[in-house]
Amino acid sequence: MKKALTMMEEELKQAFTACGYEEKFAKAVLSNRPDLCEYQCNGAMAAAKAYKKKPIDIAAEVANKLSDSRIFSMKEAVMPGFLNLKISEEFAAGYLNKMAGEEKLGLDEAENPETIMVDYGGANVAKPLHVGHLRSAVIGESVKRMGRFLGHKTIGDVHLGDWGLQMGLIIEELRDRKPELVYFDETYAGEYPKEAPFTIGELEEIYPAASAKSKQDEAFKERAQTATFRLQNGYAPYRAIWKHIMAVSLADLKKNYASLNVEFDLWKGESDAQEYIPDLIDDLIRQGLAYESQGALVVDIGEETDSKELPPCIVRKSDGAALYATSDLATIIERERDFHPDRYIYIADKRQDLHFTQVFRVAKKAGIVKKDMPMAFLGFGTMNGKDGKPFKTRDGGVMRLEHLIAGINDQVFKRIMENRTVTEDEARDTARIVGLAALKYGDLSNQAGKDYIFDIDRFISFEGNTGPYILYTIVRIKSILTKFAENGGKVEAGRILPPASDSEKGLALQLLKFNEVMETSFEDLAPHKVCQYIYELSNEFNRFYHDTKILSEEDPARQAGYISLIMLTKDVLTTAIGVLGIEAPERM
Repeated sequence: MKKALTMMEEELKQAFTACGYEEKFAKAVLSNRPDLCEYQCNGAMAAAKAYKKKPIDIAAEVANKLSDSRIFSMKEAVMPGFLNLKISEEFAAGYLNKMAGEEKLGLDEAENPETIMVDYGGANVAKPLHVGHLRSAVIGESVKRMGRFLGHKTIGDVHLGDWGLQMGLIIEELRDRKPELVYFDETYAGEYPKEAPFTIGELEEIYPAASAKSKQDEAFKERAQTATFRLQNGYAPYRAIWKHIMAVSLADLKKNYASLNVEFDLWKGESDAQEYIPDLIDDLIRQGLAYESQGALVVDIGEETDSKELPPCIVRKSDGAALYATSDLATIIERERDFHPDRYIYIADKRQDLHFTQVFRVAKKAGIVKKDMPMAFLGFGTMNGKDGKPFKTRDGGVMRLEHLIAGINDQVFKRIMENRTVTEDEARDTARIVGLAALKYGDLSNQAGKDYIFDIDRFISFEGNTGPYILYTIVRIKSILTKFAENGGKVEAGRILPPASDSEKGLALQLLKFNEVMETSFEDLAPHKVCQYIYELSNEFNRFYHDTKILSEEDPARQAGYISLIMLTKDVLTTAIGVLGIEAPERM
């Protein structure tokens, strides 16, 4: 099903070409003066220069050609050469009826579906998820879902940090605490235990203790570095400990990501790419791309079009150790072998911009991917407290993500219980759904690359541009439909009638934008555009609701049209929040 905007521009193109002008001038945009018109075309202004005519004369010619338009009810040329347009009520109703009958509400899936690799998450094993992991998880999940909604094969990979110095630190701290374990007995030749010698709680306490010790005890740090080296070179006792760390950590990570309604197709880590690193290094040297610099092996990434000098990418340190860049390049080799992606999208802190520029350029330079491979880095800003500094707990620590979620749920639960109309158990379930919407929408409604203030009071408000407000709008529609059914009405998709009021027209116009918004938001990797759309749609619905007596409407056909219109509104809102990884409760 064509986008409504595409259909508008097709009719404008016919009018422009019929008047002897190029169709490239036929662009429709939302009006910045909604008091005057709904859409406008400014093409006559540009065409005037090309054809040496007055803009107003060109606009008038085109308006005259549109006199029989089935899409535009108003087409008015105004000084100095704007073409003001209003959508026909009949066209709007016809388009919405088609939307309601389509599986994806009128959205056409991609003609040439792509395999897209989305790299997000990036948590380190043996550490609990904290607030710093929130943005990569929720932004990445929404990008993945947006791609899938458009028909692409979108693969999400958590890409765990599971192969660095933290492993050696844990191993050596474990040795100090439990030296009797068989992993530290050089003479032990039996099978290693299947059960881990620690719980997740112990593991999460071991790592920070070991990290702090390494900063004060140089000998301990050297032991940890040696242990990391032995682990990475296949030493069996340490591999056994590593497997325990992975099993215990993954179970906890999966539970915490699930609480965010975030799912990964792949639970790969840096360790999975290690086997590709030796050949990668050899290939970079063989191609003459890698050379020694101060003992390290580096690859130049500079290009003639660069506005500033970029440092080379270090692929091997002077001590022979690989770096994050090496691991990321090896991971691309693995992904090319296993999935043959058409596109890559990486989501991480925007401070990693140089890192990914280096990785992408080396990958293309070395022929790991095609030179024209689309590789996008979506860098996100910082979640700050009200003081403008990175969000911390009251005692200055980094808050665990599960504690943040629990705190929001408790706040929402209290608000629900203030107007108690449900049982405590239902209130708890609803608070979990609404709390998660508050948290995720509060993040996603901001442009990803910008820092934002985490304001729990604003996020959980049932008014304004918030998750709870969106959910309340959906629940309000559900309530109307329930009452309609209780009064004997049939809740079924019928014929949506041409809008009869300004608020009904406003709601219809907002619904018309749905598939355009979904396509554009994914093209721009911009979940905040979906948020802005559903906020505006919610506003239009609530204006229509307050202006219209839906349940007491006496004209059966008109009432049936209202019911069909709000059913479509509910479906659009529910679909859009689903793409963001948010769900709606039945009641609030």
